Amino acid sequence: MLKIRLQRIGRRNRSAFRIVVIEHTRAPKSGDYIERVGSWDPNNDNVVLLEDKIKHWLSKGAQPTDTVYNLLVKNNIIEGKAKNVLPKKTPIQKEGEQEASEESPEKAETENEANKQATTEESADNASEEQTESKEEVQEEKEEKTEENTDNSESEAEDKKEE
Repeated sequence: MLKIRLQRIGRRNRSAFRIVVIEHTRAPKSGDYIERVGSWDPNNDNVVLLEDKIKHWLSKGAQPTDTVYNLLVKNNIIEGKAKNVLPKKTPIQKEGEQEASEESPEKAETENEANKQATTEESADNASEEQTESKEEVQEEKEEKTEENTDNSESEAEDKKEE
């Protein structure tokens, strides 16, 4: 299967990309691409796309990667909706949907804060109960030891008197 993907060129901290047609099993940096169909410099936002070559390879069945697909949509080479290339982040939304979604996160945040406070209060109560129980146990142990010590010292004193 053929892919239209980015091939990184450029130096450190100064990336630039070739847009190439390559077999999907090949590594992007291998240099064994079939054809170069454009370039992209994200630092200067400079995009050069060879529209006729891209359409030719798309007609042959080449699949663009998500980032290349978004570049093609942005430059009106193909029609479609931009894909979210960072799925763990929030999805791309239209302007009308953004207003509605801005309200719901605020509600969710207040609910999350309330839940966190409740759980921290419960854990604090449990911790304080455990601390008081452990303090009481420690005090009881100390009292028992002092009683044993006093009993031992009294018995030692009686032994000395008998001698």
